[in-house]
Amino acid sequence: MAEENQVPAQEEAQTPFEMQIQRIYVKDVSFEAPNLPHIFQQEWKPQLGFELDTETTQIAEDTYEVALHLNVQTTLEDSGDVAFICEVKQAGVFVIKGLEGVQLAHCLAAQCPNVLYPYARELIASLVNRGTFPALNLSPVNFDALFLDYLERQQAEEEAAPTVN
Repeated sequence: MAEENQVPAQEEAQTPFEMQIQRIYVKDVSFEAPNLPHIFQQEWKPQLGFELDTETTQIAEDTYEVALHLNVQTTLEDSGDVAFICEVKQAGVFVIKGLEGVQLAHCLAAQCPNVLYPYARELIASLVNRGTFPALNLSPVNFDALFLDYLERQQAEEEAAPTVN
């Protein structure tokens, strides 16, 4: 009977995964419409440019700031004039416990940006609306797939790198 109540030492040593959101905030925002008001006199055939990047900084033990940087630039197809440029750096402070190595990297590069992206997306939509441009609804982003692609590229680079003897 005594043996049934014992917990294996390995299970006791495992720390459960924990992620807490401490804060979510706008770190930087910029909206520029350099060709107003004459841009509204042109036919609206937009070409959208979209850039996305993440940045992670450890600020204390198990505490990280993750910043999601989005840059959206729209030009008109016929004239090439810039309609607007919108840059948003949406950030958050996350406490992450119980993860190491690739699992921690995945959490910081995929799960945290998944939390931040809807805030950045809404802010960009609001800024574009305030510029009186047609509604801009950015598509969802699969951060898990982006992280997997990053790992595959990193592995390919390591395999292609010459070995030093």
